[in-house]
Amino acid sequence: MFLECSTIFRNSMARARKFSPGNDASVVIADEGGLRSLHIGGLAIQSAMRVAAPDRLALHYTQAMMAFLLFKPQPEDILMVGLGGGSIAKFVHRRLPATRMKVVELRPEVVRASRAWFDLPPDDGRLSVVVEDGAKYLPGHPGSADVLLIDGFDDGEQPAVLCSRKFYASAFEALRPGGLMVVNFMADDPKLETFMERIQAGFGAAPLRLPAADGVNMIAIAFCDGPTRVAWKTLRGRAAALSGVFDLPFSRFVSSLKRLNPGSAQYLALTMRARS
Repeated sequence: MFLECSTIFRNSMARARKFSPGNDASVVIADEGGLRSLHIGGLAIQSAMRVAAPDRLALHYTQAMMAFLLFKPQPEDILMVGLGGGSIAKFVHRRLPATRMKVVELRPEVVRASRAWFDLPPDDGRLSVVVEDGAKYLPGHPGSADVLLIDGFDDGEQPAVLCSRKFYASAFEALRPGGLMVVNFMADDPKLETFMERIQAGFGAAPLRLPAADGVNMIAIAFCDGPTRVAWKTLRGRAAALSGVFDLPFSRFVSSLKRLNPGSAQYLALTMRARS
């Protein structure tokens, strides 16, 4: 997620484009070496886009979050908490034409920045961005999503309201049976194991772990109802098909899942609790 953020940020500040709507000057856009990055309140990169390839996912963690397609190749509705520069929302909107996506973002200036500088399209029948607190939004929308993506940070720190037991319980209820949640964490966060335990409490089972290719981020994937296992052969077949469509390293995702998570030589274990 940081992508050598301190070096990029310091080297680019002389040319940084500052986007300061209203009274909030904490949202900064910086250009360096063809990479446009979004910073909120500090040095950490919240989102990034290759200016020459705005539709591609520039950061390893955003690529890894798309691993949900291995388990849910054709979601009808995706709900995301935390917009950033809109990289994933834009990718889904342009590459998954049968999917509706709603993004809940706390800061209106982040929404404006993502559309002014990061090529996020306007709302339409398949994309909507809501300015609201994600922790307050989820409890009011049970059973509303097939996939729930959580990517809320403030200068590299997880807001407490987005990683509490109460939040993950609400996340479980926001999913439809057979749905899944994907959460982005910093791999070196000293509270990472605590967060994993809270997800387990909310979902009734430990989440799968998937490291980003650069090792900076750890992605957690938790399931709501559905099968208790999936064959590695099935996942490898899906990875081959998805890689050709999305140009993402799905085969590497499968290898990493096998290395870090419970299962056998034939199956990946998907422990979960059913919806009541």
